[in-house]
Amino acid sequence: MAREHENGTRPPVRVRAVDVDTGAVPLFLTMLDSAVAWLTAAGRPGQWGTEPWSTRPGGEARVESAIRGGYARLAEIDGAPAGGCVFSGTPSAYIDPVDEPELFINLLVTDRRFVGAGVGAALIADARREAASRGIDLIRVDCYGGDDGALIRQYRSLGFTPVTPFTVERPDQPPWPGQLLAMRLNSGRSGTPGDHPAS
Repeated sequence: MAREHENGTRPPVRVRAVDVDTGAVPLFLTMLDSAVAWLTAAGRPGQWGTEPWSTRPGGEARVESAIRGGYARLAEIDGAPAGGCVFSGTPSAYIDPVDEPELFINLLVTDRRFVGAGVGAALIADARREAASRGIDLIRVDCYGGDDGALIRQYRSLGFTPVTPFTVERPDQPPWPGQLLAMRLNSGRSGTPGDHPAS
């Protein structure tokens, strides 16, 4: 849990752009490792497994590829890395594209030391501003849909609407249950894309 300042106020979350050249990869790996350790300790290994991203085969390369292929944001509290987000105009490989411009959140992680500090909300607010600056109305994200659905509820609290559940088949591993969610910036437009995951 993030500590409050001595005057009882919650420290602000500051979001800035980062990239591979400014050290984004090790920062994201550290936060992902923190999340995996917490999920494992909480008995929730289904989301990201039990092995740290920094040591799993292909983990570092996957994070670097995501950052190089999109736009990375780092959330900081009192100068400490508290969370990160990577977004682009391209959905995850197992999600069908849509026939309109979109901002797709390819990765979102919060360092577990800062749970409850508004890190996720700050990163989503930044993504909303980025989409609006580009004239994009649609933001989508996919997330782990297993266990008790806590992550889906979290994204709903951030303004997303569930679109469709899906399953990703994985060689030599159990299928991964996922949920696609969407957000419209223009409240005057009704509905969310009714697309389905790629087969």
